Amino acid sequence: MVFAAAVCAAAFLLIQQIQLPANAAVQETEQAPKAPGAKTYLNRCAMCHGAQRQGNPPAVPSLIGVGKRMTDDQITEMIHNGKAAMPPMPDIKGDELKDLLKFLTGEEPEKTPATKEESDATPQPAEGSNHEENSERIEAGNAIFLQNCGFCHGRDAEGGETGPDLTRSKLVMSDTTGDKIAAVVREGRPGNKMPAFNFSSSQMERLVAFVRARSAEVAAHPGGRRGVDVTDLQTGNAEAGKAYFNGAGGCSKCHSPTGDLKGIASRFEGLRLEEQMLYPWNAKSKVTVTLPSGQQVSGTLAYLDEFTVALRDSDGMYRSWLTSRVHYKVDAPQEAHVEQFTKYTDDDIHNLMAYLQTLR
Repeated sequence: MVFAAAVCAAAFLLIQQIQLPANAAVQETEQAPKAPGAKTYLNRCAMCHGAQRQGNPPAVPSLIGVGKRMTDDQITEMIHNGKAAMPPMPDIKGDELKDLLKFLTGEEPEKTPATKEESDATPQPAEGSNHEENSERIEAGNAIFLQNCGFCHGRDAEGGETGPDLTRSKLVMSDTTGDKIAAVVREGRPGNKMPAFNFSSSQMERLVAFVRARSAEVAAHPGGRRGVDVTDLQTGNAEAGKAYFNGAGGCSKCHSPTGDLKGIASRFEGLRLEEQMLYPWNAKSKVTVTLPSGQQVSGTLAYLDEFTVALRDSDGMYRSWLTSRVHYKVDAPQEAHVEQFTKYTDDDIHNLMAYLQTLR
């Protein structure tokens, strides 16, 4: 069933998010820029994201160009609340936070000068060595892809964290020369939060060779695709989905098509939209803490473990207590979505998706 395939794919992406490389130690920290915020970055972030913000895709994303993909508020929220395997760091605030944001969104690190081999056009392979040379070119392109593209588009170019499946892209399949792919890579797609990349001609040629090779490989094995197309999730009845939203599904108790869900189909598409519907990873939990005096303090849950509960109140102030000294109650929106898993039918999923896709 398409629903089962979508859930499996969603689970794969969630698992992929939390996998960290076994060896993500910082290297060459002495080369890190000495700009404001660099010290905080090296002490708190570089152990995973690298001294030059290069990351280790797809497990650990590159932070180069993060200012083009996220606003300062979104980056701040990520720093304070964490995500998946990234721990929350609510103590980074004030001037330290401002300096860190300037460092993360400021000038990109200088690229290591290309070697003569990288700068020169790739020479034509000698007669009889075409297959070997092409294999080496594709392997080199694979390394470039993993470092720069894998976090969004997946290690094998079949879709990942936020990027589409390139192996089934109409642009890729129709590009017989590689010029169209190269143009997108060089110019980026700001509307889709894809940054531009300044690769040398040799690097670009190898990257294109890898993408086209992966597309050809997938085309040679029809029926074995891993991803879910947008069209797979557009088979329901929107009116029936609206009725489920306002009725049996109970969605309208917490959500509004003219409020929090307004424009959701413009922000998410296909599997990403279904993931949000099934398990909204970025939904903020609320917590109410009852102090020994009986006073209650409520706010957005900022941190919780065996020893500490913390929240951010309506004034934005971060407050924390030892769990052994207070009582607390967490209201987690995700739990209501998880409870729906056993109630959904295939028709419910397809119809609800059809309705949500009308909210643009």
